[in-house]
Amino acid sequence: MAAESKMKTKKVAIVGASGYSGEELVRLLLNHPHVELVAVTSRQNAGQTLAQVFPKFASHPKSKALRFTEPKAELLAKLADVVFLALPHGVAAEYAVPLLDAGCVIIDLSADFRLKHAEIYREFYAHDHPAPELLKKAVYGLPEIYRDEIKKSLLIAAPGCYPTSILLPVIPLLNAGLVKPTGIIADSLSGVSGAGRKAEADYLFCECNESVRPYGLPKHRHLSEIEEQLSLAARTTVTIQFTPHLIPVTRGILTTLYLAPEKHFATEAEMKTLNEKISACYVRAYGKEPFVRLLEGKALPDTKNVTGTNVIEIAWRLDPRTGRLIVISAEDNLVKGASGQAVQSLNILSGWPETAGLV
Repeated sequence: MAAESKMKTKKVAIVGASGYSGEELVRLLLNHPHVELVAVTSRQNAGQTLAQVFPKFASHPKSKALRFTEPKAELLAKLADVVFLALPHGVAAEYAVPLLDAGCVIIDLSADFRLKHAEIYREFYAHDHPAPELLKKAVYGLPEIYRDEIKKSLLIAAPGCYPTSILLPVIPLLNAGLVKPTGIIADSLSGVSGAGRKAEADYLFCECNESVRPYGLPKHRHLSEIEEQLSLAARTTVTIQFTPHLIPVTRGILTTLYLAPEKHFATEAEMKTLNEKISACYVRAYGKEPFVRLLEGKALPDTKNVTGTNVIEIAWRLDPRTGRLIVISAEDNLVKGASGQAVQSLNILSGWPETAGLV
């Protein structure tokens, strides 16, 4: 505790703090032991206090003093050491450029810096990248995979919520050569908050309640970063089948993955051996990770067990009938899938305990 108390506090700002991910960032950073939240921006809420916009934070001592402002890069650069960008894709890069030039560290929750190639960004996001020169400098902010790179980065691209639920379960298996990089199928179910805080008919209560529906077929935007990261892990080009679904809950993602083991298992002994290898692979990768919960035995992931936390649950089953490996994950799309993971990266690059402000 004495060592923690001596850690230097960092001044932090949030651009786009009125969205769901921005609100979650406010919650986490207000209570972070090593952070001073010095600025929150929102054009529509400029001039209002945190307590007025988010009454849930009204009991916090800063909620009545801290006011939303217009997002002005030159002012934010004077106030903050680290700036979180909780903005739509295409907009985030416009702020990242001047803030980086002014010496700020950027943690971007949009898709603007998740990819390494501007042409892939154009293919999936239907417009040219606003700052292609920064793509090679950005680090993909998946802490369990890129911890060492995050420590040295000035520009961190927080992964998407769906990609996190797919990449963390699959990357160790590809790295270990336990599954084939072909024929991967991912079915994901997400709460409505994943669509963001916007007034569109598809996300009205009467449209979402008592309804489960697929969307974004056959080429959801998140496929770009999913396939890029899986290809790096497999050391070959990976193309997957991904179907996202909207479900009538506020938050949470459950993903079911169907994978082909590299070696066929025909007998019970072979299945047992393969299961032991998969278990050992996951324990090597995540056994000491504070935010990955490996479920063995009869337990299966459940969104109610991770909602409001920065934890992802992972479980697996071998199916002798089909010869497939089934892997399931559950996470909170706004925490481990967005703001919590971004704060985890902040902790890593700052040299703080990785769990600071997150447990």
